[in-house]
Amino acid sequence: MAASSPSLSALLKKSTLDDHEQILEACNKALKTSRSDLEAQHVKVVALLKLDRYDEAVKFIESAGDTLQKTADVEYAYALYKTGRLEQAVDLSSKIQSRGARHIEAQARYRLEDSLKTSEVYQRIDHHKSEDYDMRVNQGAIDAQAQWIGVADVKSIRRPGREDLQAFETTYNAACGSIARGEYAQAEVLLKRAKELCKHSEDLTAQQKIDELLPISVQQLYVLLCLGKSSEAEALAAEIKVEEVSDLSTRKVAENNLLLVTSADNPFLAYKAFHTTAKIPPEDRLFSYQNIPLLSNKATLDLRAFKFDGLRSSTTKAQHRPLSLSPDALVSSCSAAAARAGNETGKAAIKKILRILEREPNDIGTILTLVQLYILGGDSTSAVELLESFLKRLEQSVAEHEQEIRFSPLLVSLLISLYKNRGQKAHVKQELAKAAAYWRTQSNPPTSLLKAAGVSLLESQNEEDTASASEIFAKLKQQQPDDKATAAGYVASHATDKSSQLKTDIDKLTPINDLIRDVDVTSIETAGIPQSSNALAIAQLGRTRKRAAPDANGLKAKRVRKSRIPKDYDENKKPDPERWLPMKDRSYYRPPKGKKKAKKGGDTQGGVVNEDLNVDGKPAAPVVSTSGGGKKKKGKGKK
Repeated sequence: MAASSPSLSALLKKSTLDDHEQILEACNKALKTSRSDLEAQHVKVVALLKLDRYDEAVKFIESAGDTLQKTADVEYAYALYKTGRLEQAVDLSSKIQSRGARHIEAQARYRLEDSLKTSEVYQRIDHHKSEDYDMRVNQGAIDAQAQWIGVADVKSIRRPGREDLQAFETTYNAACGSIARGEYAQAEVLLKRAKELCKHSEDLTAQQKIDELLPISVQQLYVLLCLGKSSEAEALAAEIKVEEVSDLSTRKVAENNLLLVTSADNPFLAYKAFHTTAKIPPEDRLFSYQNIPLLSNKATLDLRAFKFDGLRSSTTKAQHRPLSLSPDALVSSCSAAAARAGNETGKAAIKKILRILEREPNDIGTILTLVQLYILGGDSTSAVELLESFLKRLEQSVAEHEQEIRFSPLLVSLLISLYKNRGQKAHVKQELAKAAAYWRTQSNPPTSLLKAAGVSLLESQNEEDTASASEIFAKLKQQQPDDKATAAGYVASHATDKSSQLKTDIDKLTPINDLIRDVDVTSIETAGIPQSSNALAIAQLGRTRKRAAPDANGLKAKRVRKSRIPKDYDENKKPDPERWLPMKDRSYYRPPKGKKKAKKGGDTQGGVVNEDLNVDGKPAAPVVSTSGGGKKKKGKGKK
C-alpha cells in the first residue's frame, strides 16, 4: 500500500488529466498492483461519481470494505441518494458531521416527502452568504411539497413576496404552492412570469433554457386544464415536445397531461399512448401526489378500454391483505370492484360487487364503491347500513390499527355526509362525539376532526357535552396555541366560568369593535326588515309591486290585468249598468220573432202566487175545436 500510493500521486501530479475517464483508468492500473490502496480507491469513487456512474460507485464501495466506506462516507451517501436508496442515504448522512452530508440528508428527506424534517435540516446548515439564493429556492420547493401532501401549517404558509418574483426558480416554486392550495388563477399568472424570466435569463445557455422551460410548460398545461381553458391548453400542448424532456419523471407527467388534450375522446388511443411511455427508473421515482393520480388514470383507462381481466386479478392478489387506507390500495380495490361490475351501474352491478364483499367483508375499496352505487340509485338507507355494519365490526376489533381506521377522517366524514343527506342530525353529533373520544387519547389527532366535534358539542345544551367540548379544545390548544378558532372554541366552552385565565385566550380573538367597525347601525334600523333579492332587483329597475296611493276620494286605483279587458274595450265609453244581469232580464232585451219575452217574475214555482186564480179548484173541460173537421193545421212552411 505504501509503495503504490506515492506512485499514483506522482502520476496524477505529473499528468495534465482533465478527463475523468483517464483518471479512472489510472486508478484501475494502480489498483491492479495493490487492491487495498485506499487513496486509489477513493479517487476511483470520485471519478465514478463525476461520470454519473452511481451504481458502479455503490458496488465498488460496498465490495471494498468498511475502511473505504468510512473514508469516503460522504461520497457513499451521495451515491446511495442518486441510486434511489433514500432511506440508507438518510441514515448514513445523518451520522456524518459535515455541511456536504447535511445537504445530502436534506435532499434525500425531500425525496422521501419528509418536508418538516427537511426544513429543520436546512435550518441547521451554516451556509455562506453566496448560498442564500439557493437556500431560498430549496425552501420554496419544500413549502410547496408540504402543502401538496397536507402537512403544512396554515399559518406557516408564506405567500409569494417581491423577492420571490425576481427569478424564474423562485417564481416557479411560488406557482407550485398556489397549485397545491387550489389557486389556479394565481398559478397561471406566476407560471407566465416564470416563463418570461427564464427566456430572458442571461445565466442560461440556449439548451438550458429549453430544459428549464419544458417543466414550466407542463405545469402550465395542467393549470389550464383545471381552469377549463381548453383552447389555450390545446395551443400550449402543440408547443410541448415530449422527446426533448430529459428527466423521465417530468416526461411521464407531460405525456399524461397531453393525453387529456389529444386522445381524451378515444379511450383506446389514450390507453395505447399511456402504456407506451418510457418507464421511470427507481432513482427518478415520482412523488406520491404525482404517482397516485397516474395510478388512478391508468385504472380509468383500463376500465374505458374494457381491460377488465387485469383489474380483476388484482382482487385475487389482494385477498387477506391487511386493512389499509393508503391511496394506492384504495385505487386498486375500487377499480377492481368496478371491473367486476363491468362498468355497469344499478342493481345488476351491486349484485356482482356483493359477491366480492362476501369473500372480503372488510375490503374498504369495495365498500366505498358499493356506497357510491347505492347513492347513485337513490338508496341511501342501504348505503348507511352497509357503512355502519363495517364500522361496527372495526369497533369490536381489538387491533389498534383497525381502531385507527375506524375513526379515520375519511370514514367519519363519509358517514357524517350520509347522515346529513338523510337529515339525521342526532346521528351526526353522536358520530363526532365518538370520534373525538377516541382521538383525545392519541398523540397526534387530526385537528380538523376535533374542531368539528367540539363545535357540534357546543351546540348542545347538555352539561356533559359542554364538558367534552372543553376537553377537546383544551387538547387543541396544546397543539395550536395561536389558532384563533381553537381559542374561540375554548372560550365558548368556558363561557359560564368567571376565570381570569380566559383573558389570555380572549385577547387572541378579534375585538368586537373591530368586527363592527364598518357597520352603520342607523342605516340598518332605517332600512327595516331586509328585503329579498327579488324585491331588491325590482327596486333597482325602478318598479314596485305595491299598489298606488289612494286618490282624492279615498279610493285606491285598482289595476286590471290586460287579459281581463275585452278586445273592443273603450275607456271613454260608459259601461252598461245592466251588464251584470242575464240578457233576457235586461230592459232593452227583445226576443226573436216567434218567441215570447219571459214574464217578469218568471213561473209560479218559487214566485208570487196570484190569489185570484182558483188553484185548488177542478180543472175546466177541454175546449173542442169546431172549425175544419178533424185535420191538424199544417206547420208554417210545410206543404
